[in-house]
Amino acid sequence: MAILILGILLWVLPHMFKRLAPRRHLMLMPQVRAMVAGAVLTGVVLMVVGYRMAAVIPVYTPLPGMGHANNTLMLISVYLFGVSGARSVLIDKIRHPMLTGMLLWAIAHLLVNGDVASIVMFGSLGLWAVVEMVLINRAGPWKRPKPGSIGGDIKNLIGTALIFGLIAYVHIWLGHNPFLGTYP
Repeated sequence: MAILILGILLWVLPHMFKRLAPRRHLMLMPQVRAMVAGAVLTGVVLMVVGYRMAAVIPVYTPLPGMGHANNTLMLISVYLFGVSGARSVLIDKIRHPMLTGMLLWAIAHLLVNGDVASIVMFGSLGLWAVVEMVLINRAGPWKRPKPGSIGGDIKNLIGTALIFGLIAYVHIWLGHNPFLGTYP
């Protein structure tokens, strides 16, 4: 569990620094930014390793059929992650598409995993996404980007299908088939 918590901290703290001390963040040299990015990436690896190593201590039993809700929320989550990059029609309608996607990702996983490690990891990252949205909203008004296009949506839908397929493949490879409801 310590590895999992360290990974979460290596994800959350650099992201929070960016919001809590934006002027200092902007003054960071490129080398320091690269080190921070490395810390975040290390955090992701440690979260995966720590989660896989953590003992399964049940807290609640997920309701039957939640695998379908999980898969639906995951599709929406992956789509939201791509809204900005693909310049989807939603780009000027949702202020925080990636953070909203992250929150949906966390909720989706809490629907199908009721153990302590899942609550710690997915709960922490979902809470982080909400705090980030609040901090960004408090920093000032939203400058809406230019409207997106249907072409951007088509690119995003194709990307969503490919990324969702890759995520499902990795989960199956790790022994957790999201389509058959085999979760830890």
